[in-house]
Amino acid sequence: MNLNNNIILSAKKVLKAEADAIAKLGDFIDEGFVKCAQAILQIKGRVVVTGIGKSAHIATKIVATLNSTGTPALFMHAADAIHGDLGMIQSEDFVICISKSGNTPEIKVLVPLLKRKGSQLAALVSDTGSYLALNANFILKAHVEREACPFNLAPTTSTTAALALGDALAVCLLEARGFSSADFATLHPGGSLGKRLYLKVGDIYVHNQAPKVNEQASLKEIIIEISSKRLGATAVVTAGTDKLVGIITDGDLRRMLNNFDSIEGIQAADIMTPSPRTIEPEQYAAEAMAIMQDKNITQLVVTIEEKFVGFVHLHDLLKEGLV
Repeated sequence: MNLNNNIILSAKKVLKAEADAIAKLGDFIDEGFVKCAQAILQIKGRVVVTGIGKSAHIATKIVATLNSTGTPALFMHAADAIHGDLGMIQSEDFVICISKSGNTPEIKVLVPLLKRKGSQLAALVSDTGSYLALNANFILKAHVEREACPFNLAPTTSTTAALALGDALAVCLLEARGFSSADFATLHPGGSLGKRLYLKVGDIYVHNQAPKVNEQASLKEIIIEISSKRLGATAVVTAGTDKLVGIITDGDLRRMLNNFDSIEGIQAADIMTPSPRTIEPEQYAAEAMAIMQDKNITQLVVTIEEKFVGFVHLHDLLKEGLV
């Protein structure tokens, strides 16, 4: 067997081992998990997640997930805790301690100090008979049979299981609180994720020009309007009311040359696409992007009660990072 095949088989073996471990976690979601989640929902303080080694890295990710889903949380390294950082924990805080074995020296030093603080303690462990588990108020069981590492040494399966269980807890808390997408948006105002949740069409189209012609507009008027406003299209409206009746794009102009033997006397009503797809200012920009992708178009007409008010273009959405 060549090296490439060995690499593929090894990678698949690791992924299967970790997937199986996560699947088995469902068997450990019991009344103890429920009581832990309920206790967190009732605290007045924050959730402090701690660990050492690779567990500390998992703890930082769980903290980030909790914070982003409405549960105030902070990270405390277990080694630093016994050298001064313990002062960040208050009695009303809830501590989650991550440790596969639950028997590391730092954990054995830390646990009595936490109990002296009066904080509630949850043990996220593989070994439920460990020192940490036996001294915790709650147990979050993340048991794994062995690591994906061939020597059963490098934290692989165990850290993946701990991460997945932390995600499960965070989402349970999110749903129990009735945390909404609007709440999520307030915590994620930056980047494409936040923009998908709060950016609206009305925030974008007002910065564009609004090309329009009436139904009787001549071909020259149409071309000048499309060219001068640089959106690749113009709306066609009823004169005097701005009621939208159609759209003319660059593509419509090219098709016109194939469909008409003579272009003399052509008016907007002759070549427009009637009843174009529209969107309203209060709709989310992400909705506009979804429509454009689905219909394979590059612009949408913006209307208010069937009256034309402007355009939103694909380039606008790409510039905002909505991909």
